[in-house]
Amino acid sequence: MNGRTSGRVAIVGGGITGLAAAHHIGELARAAGSAPPGVVVFEATPRAGGIVSTARAGNLVLEEGPDSFITDKPEALALVRRLGLEASVRGTRPEFRRSFVVRHGLPVPTPDGFYLIAPTRLGPVFASPLFSPLGKLRIALEPFVPKRAPKGEDDDESLASFVTRRLGRETLERIAQAMVGGIYGAAPEELSLGATFPRFLALEREHGSVIRGLRRTRRGAEAMLGAGASGAGVSGPRYGLFATLEGGLQSLTDALAAALPAETVRLGTRIEALAPAPDRGWDVVTAAGAERFDAVILALPAAPASTLAAGFDAGLAAALGAFSSGSSVTLSLAYDARTIAHPMDGAGLVVPRGESAALSDLIGVSFTHRKFEHRAPEGTALLRLFFGDSALALDDEALARLGHAALARLLGAGALPSARHVARWPGGMPRY
Repeated sequence: MNGRTSGRVAIVGGGITGLAAAHHIGELARAAGSAPPGVVVFEATPRAGGIVSTARAGNLVLEEGPDSFITDKPEALALVRRLGLEASVRGTRPEFRRSFVVRHGLPVPTPDGFYLIAPTRLGPVFASPLFSPLGKLRIALEPFVPKRAPKGEDDDESLASFVTRRLGRETLERIAQAMVGGIYGAAPEELSLGATFPRFLALEREHGSVIRGLRRTRRGAEAMLGAGASGAGVSGPRYGLFATLEGGLQSLTDALAAALPAETVRLGTRIEALAPAPDRGWDVVTAAGAERFDAVILALPAAPASTLAAGFDAGLAAALGAFSSGSSVTLSLAYDARTIAHPMDGAGLVVPRGESAALSDLIGVSFTHRKFEHRAPEGTALLRLFFGDSALALDDEALARLGHAALARLLGAGALPSARHVARWPGGMPRY
């Protein structure tokens, strides 16, 4: 496609990526005064939106996939504004921007000012029961650890290596692994530092120390925490930068789909093969036959994208096939808040590997009714539990029993939940 000549574009995958791509193609055409191309979004499932999915049960708003987006990465918020949804943006509740880490079977507050893997202040670390005296000393020595010399333009290391090298193994095992596992559903040994938390890599290179860098930079100490310069009362993930939409995050993908021309999205249509056309463009093959397009966008997870690429580019298929992914299972349970002993005065908790076996491989719990407004009626505690691959084999009843038992132990849940909802995403967590 060039100039004012319209063409045809096939987008394979009707999740947030595919829908946003289709919408942006239309925006670019309008901005250029060009005839809009004929865009077709092929989605194999009966609904558009992919893992962005919001369910409702009475007055409960139940996120089945992600529950928020990060506002310091401007693209998502810019898209929300262009779709006219800005008035429905809601941030996390300021009074609950703190987290807990399970230690010896009980939730312990994350030290104030501790951002994911490193502290901005040492006083709360020294006062915390999460670390041993030697562990606290090792954290305090982080500014004196020599920075690692870069090993080339593509230099990288695992997140586990970075945390252990700079802050010690106790920091990795007792807090960092749990925080990272709660976000990515993967072991820090399997995650690239550059792909997941490049800011920490930059802090070491620019300041010689993560703690020193967090203290010296307003971006590190304030923007990351979404709080005042001291970061007082804030801990764990940077909750101040999380935002959602009032009706649930699916409002975003619904708005994207609604903004596209009629019949753009073909639901229940699986692509069986892609092949470069002999003269120009691409042949896109479905059960109904082949169609010719000028361009193709693959908006799929790495594994199915690799399968399609194998038909025309072995190298691309191999590169995509090298990515691994884990599964996610979430269980939302609603309780009468009066029957839970813990005050739930935070946004949620995470469970380190050493504690998870006793809690049925639980990864974390989001206190949904605390994190965002209007997720549950007043007096109802809505808790969202996160499990990994092992939970895929459990039916809803068994998972609900295990989840309630874990909450009874962790939070003192004294009565059975009044509602439950399960969402399963096999292979839905890419490991970067």
